[in-house]
Amino acid sequence: MPQPSIENNYRMSLRIASEEKALLMRAVAIQGTTLTSFVTSASVEAARAVVQQAERIALSRRDSLHVLDVLENPPKPPNKLLLAAKALPDWP
Repeated sequence: MPQPSIENNYRMSLRIASEEKALLMRAVAIQGTTLTSFVTSASVEAARAVVQQAERIALSRRDSLHVLDVLENPPKPPNKLLLAAKALPDWP
């Protein structure tokens, strides 16, 4: 099957054990795809999961309720913060 033309074709080289390559080749044959497509798809999926997990904050029920309460009933700002805000130049 002809490969579609990719305008920005960036290459990446990998060194893996022969057993690992054999396993990848079996998976590629089962799925009827190319090694590049298989490895790219799997690694991008894994990368998305890692990034999503790193960027997500999980709060307990108690902490979630506390955040909502603070958003709905913000505390009075400290005097130092009010003074610092008053010292700022006026915005246009």
